[in-house]
Amino acid sequence: MKRFLLVPITLIVALVFVASCAKESGQKGGYVLKIDGNVYTQEDVQAEMNTLPEMAKEFFQGPEGTARFVDELVKKELLYIEAKNKGLDKSKDFQKKVEEFKKITLINQILEKEIESAAKVTDKDIKDYYDKHKEDFMVNTQVRLSHIVVKADDDAKKVYERLKKGEDFAKVASEVSLDKASAKAGGDIGNFKRGEMKPELEDVAFRLKKGEVSMPIRLKDGIHIIKVTDAKGSMLEFDKVKGLIGQRMAAEKQRESFDKFIENLKKKHKIDINKDALAKITFAPTPAPAAPAHK
Repeated sequence: MKRFLLVPITLIVALVFVASCAKESGQKGGYVLKIDGNVYTQEDVQAEMNTLPEMAKEFFQGPEGTARFVDELVKKELLYIEAKNKGLDKSKDFQKKVEEFKKITLINQILEKEIESAAKVTDKDIKDYYDKHKEDFMVNTQVRLSHIVVKADDDAKKVYERLKKGEDFAKVASEVSLDKASAKAGGDIGNFKRGEMKPELEDVAFRLKKGEVSMPIRLKDGIHIIKVTDAKGSMLEFDKVKGLIGQRMAAEKQRESFDKFIENLKKKHKIDINKDALAKITFAPTPAPAAPAHK
């Protein structure tokens, strides 16, 4: 619907998704609008305006704005009546969309009831997390680095795979690094403060924790893989990261609660997936938009 209406109508329809039920006369408050005997009272209009976000409310500020808002209600109501008169509410497409809306609404409600309530985080939970993961909140001011330098992408990939499998960084550096001087020291290149190395390396190095290894970094002299072997810095104060920790913990609890809830549901219901039929399903790629015709 929104694709075919002018912007103000789109705004109203989108923000007031479910049309207010037509009111019969005799309700409290003087009526503001009547269409074929259906009534919008002052309370109705105010209630609909209150559903708008602040940005949209600004568009309808003042007497002229209120008049525009009521005009949009008139348009919405006329379109709603005309659609019903044409029997569009009886169409299969409409009924399907209504069922889909009901499904989404019910899913949101059960998630709110079963998942969000289980994801509550207390101040004690947050403080305990902070105390147990203080290294996560260290702001490095100095790092000691080791590096391995290679030329080709394939070489960098092989080195990175070896390190991921747990091979000793110093051993690999001594074997393959093109920087022979540092290779003799297991790749060690010393201590660095901010501003003392190439920006591309610094951006990565000061995000790594002690003991972490970077992805390959391409520079003019080759491809570098770096490891932080030591780090010095200061801890972020608890009050500065409390909100971030709370969000992280709530998200993790929600994920865990959701996974557990779904697993329990799977045990309660019989699920039969026809793998043969599934294998026959294909998704056609979305066609690219046609190029504009040249005049």
